[in-house]
Amino acid sequence: MTAVSLGMPAAPAPQLAPRRKSRQIMVGSVPVGGGAPVSVQSMTTTLTADINATLQQIAELTAAGCQIVRVAVPSQDDVLALPAIAKKSQIPVIADIHFQPKYVFAAIDAGCAAVRVNPGNIRQFDDKVKEIAKAASDAGVPIRIGVNAGSLDKRLLAKYGKATAEALVESALWECSLFEEHGFRDIKISVKHNDPVVMIRAYRQLAERCDYPLHLGVTEAGPAFQGTIKSAVAFGALLAEGIGDTIRVSLSAPPVEEIKVGNAILESLGLRERGLEIVSCPSCGRAQVDVYTLAEQVTAALEGLPVPLRVAVMGCVVNGPGEAREADLGVASGNGKGQIFVKGEVIKTVPESQIVETLVEEALRLADQMGAELPEELRELITGPTVTVH
Repeated sequence: MTAVSLGMPAAPAPQLAPRRKSRQIMVGSVPVGGGAPVSVQSMTTTLTADINATLQQIAELTAAGCQIVRVAVPSQDDVLALPAIAKKSQIPVIADIHFQPKYVFAAIDAGCAAVRVNPGNIRQFDDKVKEIAKAASDAGVPIRIGVNAGSLDKRLLAKYGKATAEALVESALWECSLFEEHGFRDIKISVKHNDPVVMIRAYRQLAERCDYPLHLGVTEAGPAFQGTIKSAVAFGALLAEGIGDTIRVSLSAPPVEEIKVGNAILESLGLRERGLEIVSCPSCGRAQVDVYTLAEQVTAALEGLPVPLRVAVMGCVVNGPGEAREADLGVASGNGKGQIFVKGEVIKTVPESQIVETLVEEALRLADQMGAELPEELRELITGPTVTVH
């Protein structure tokens, strides 16, 4: 009888729907639309006028995986800070402009990679489109037309009665048409709403009616838990249909948390190479070990590991061996012990007290084999301390 290998499957991950075809713009060095990878954005919470604090937060966001950052420009002091921020930021900076059209020109002159404008709350915006289009075109700076449910043009509120999906789409396409009259098409659109259902409907309509790249967002999504759920539901529905070129998870939380959630959403949909992924069971009456604690300890110990690695932490012998075998690294636990799997094969059985330590060692060993640059203190866990001979 021929042995059947039960190791890691060789088949590629299932693909989502083809990406929507859109024109491509360049936000600084980052291509957006036209088949480019979906980018993750966030927005600083510092006073933009405080250059050092803003650059520090941008550096933190960059380290977390942010690719494009937006800064608020509500005052003249913020305008004056833009040249230094745009020059020193490691990622493209978008200036967020409301109410004052003159700040649009200042942001372009300051070297910002793009400008976000909200037509609904800029007085006499339509009258300035020709000048804005020329300045942006001459500088090679794209414009994001960002329509929000909370600041929709009063004319459209009167027409529709409230911020419906149709109202959001009409606002965005109307403003695009004004720029198009002047030959300007380096545009990205967002139509944000706090209700994921309305937001999804709006983006679906936009996707059918234009070829501009689309920036996805659920505005005022809420605190971390609620906002994460709303964003994951809305982005998941749209991205699974191929709709969306950049995303921003809007949370009432530190902006780095927005980046973590955004990257996790893209990884879950196969739109970005997976980083560390912990597969763990929800626990049940069959569990013979403390799965909650094991999963938390393994996650904490491996956080920041710079390689794509799927680690399964399972608590019983029903699904445990299968899940552990499918992962890069895993444990199937029971009776106070854990079977350790590496690439589908059992390499050892250890007491429950040694499961976390063993998984961490094997994860670091795999990371080392994959060429990851590990800090010396982590490398010593798999090679032993370096001995200096005098």
